Amino acid sequence: MDPEQKKLRDIVTGYDGPRLRIMEVCGTHTHEIFRLGVRSLLPKTIELISGPGCPVCVTPTSFIDEALYLATERHVTITTFGDLVRVPGTHRSLADARSLGAKVQVVYTPLDAEKYAREHPAEAVVFLSVGFETTTPGACLAVQRAKAAGITNFSLLTANKTMPGAYLAMADACDAYLYPGHVCAIDGTSVPEDLAKRGIASGVVTGFTAKEILTALAVIIKKTREGKPFFVNAYPRVVRPEGSPAAKKLVASLMEPCDAEWRGLGIIPASGMQLRESYASFDARKKYNIPKMEGHANPACRCGEILQGKCKPPDCPLFGKICTPEHPTGACMVSHEGACSAWYQYGGII
Repeated sequence: MDPEQKKLRDIVTGYDGPRLRIMEVCGTHTHEIFRLGVRSLLPKTIELISGPGCPVCVTPTSFIDEALYLATERHVTITTFGDLVRVPGTHRSLADARSLGAKVQVVYTPLDAEKYAREHPAEAVVFLSVGFETTTPGACLAVQRAKAAGITNFSLLTANKTMPGAYLAMADACDAYLYPGHVCAIDGTSVPEDLAKRGIASGVVTGFTAKEILTALAVIIKKTREGKPFFVNAYPRVVRPEGSPAAKKLVASLMEPCDAEWRGLGIIPASGMQLRESYASFDARKKYNIPKMEGHANPACRCGEILQGKCKPPDCPLFGKICTPEHPTGACMVSHEGACSAWYQYGGII
């Protein structure tokens, strides 16, 4: 350990001030903090809370039901990231539907889905577009390419979300945010800077190495002691104040804000992204006239409360017993960015 990292570690381990609640707004941070052993260094006065930073986890049950409707009733080919295949809908998952004959194709990028549609013109292909600011540009690029190539058998079922509304919704649940580095790399720093200036939320954006995470925690400790709202960019090698203008311009040209449902948080106004009317032919909800889905998650699953920071995964009666990575009951155990997955893999079954 280099001297600077040892100094950072000493600041964190030596904290003896008032209780400090820090929320990770990124599923990758949650997993890296566990994997790197950072949690084991924390004094009892510092509590790390896993917030709504896993895009698969915050996607509501109703979205899975919509995808199942397309796969089983409209007989379209569903293209999706692997995590979503095992997320339970109201009655079944896409994995269940696939075992019964539905076409569900796992892809690694939205462009893979567009390529699949191009290579299979006889199939109606829908990509499940889930994610925050980081992955939305890829979905937009896929639609842009499909339109330019005259591909008519490709569309998106969108559940894209933006983080600013979630920051506001969760501000009272913590003393400071560990802001998501990937999101801020696209969005820039204007939103967290504004939240700090208005006294709504404090926080630090950081990367994913041990040194970067320890730096963020040390900065939060120092700034909290000063007693004023703050924002610090501790990830300047990746995050610029302006973010990625090209990515933001691309998204704005194809999509517009809409109200969106977040698992556990309910409807957050203007926190979703939907295709503009000029791209309506690529909107699966309009193209296939999908009926309104209510969606009902397993009432015993506490994933929604975990995403709000109201409880930890081991507090759920299903955790590690009925709900495991092999047989998940909730989205937080399915996704590789989910808090339950991290606790199960690194935190042990408590």
